[in-house]
Amino acid sequence: MQIKQVWDLTRFRPEKMQKVNLFQTPRMFCDIYCLEPGQEQRIHTHRGNDKIYHVLKGRGRFTVGEETHTLEAGETTWAPPGEPHGVLNHSGERLICLVFMAPHPQPDRFAPAGED
Repeated sequence: MQIKQVWDLTRFRPEKMQKVNLFQTPRMFCDIYCLEPGQEQRIHTHRGNDKIYHVLKGRGRFTVGEETHTLEAGETTWAPPGEPHGVLNHSGERLICLVFMAPHPQPDRFAPAGED
């Protein structure tokens, strides 16, 4: 059994959001997204992939489709296939999210919003 200590794996960089992979298979991945204040994952889509964001620490502004909401630690949202989605750390504190995606995306399945 693989066991990972999330808090030991978090990392932050001033130039951009950091993604830390915890687990992946050909069917899914599980990452930690680490965002400093002001950093973002730009709005984008995945044609055939579900994505779940779960906030572990901090708060951020999450967009899925036409809706944008602030989520805090303990809250979760889901981006269905084809729905534009992204996150902005608009707070003054670090944001850490657990992110799951299935099936594992292929390079040709990623497109900026509006190109899907």
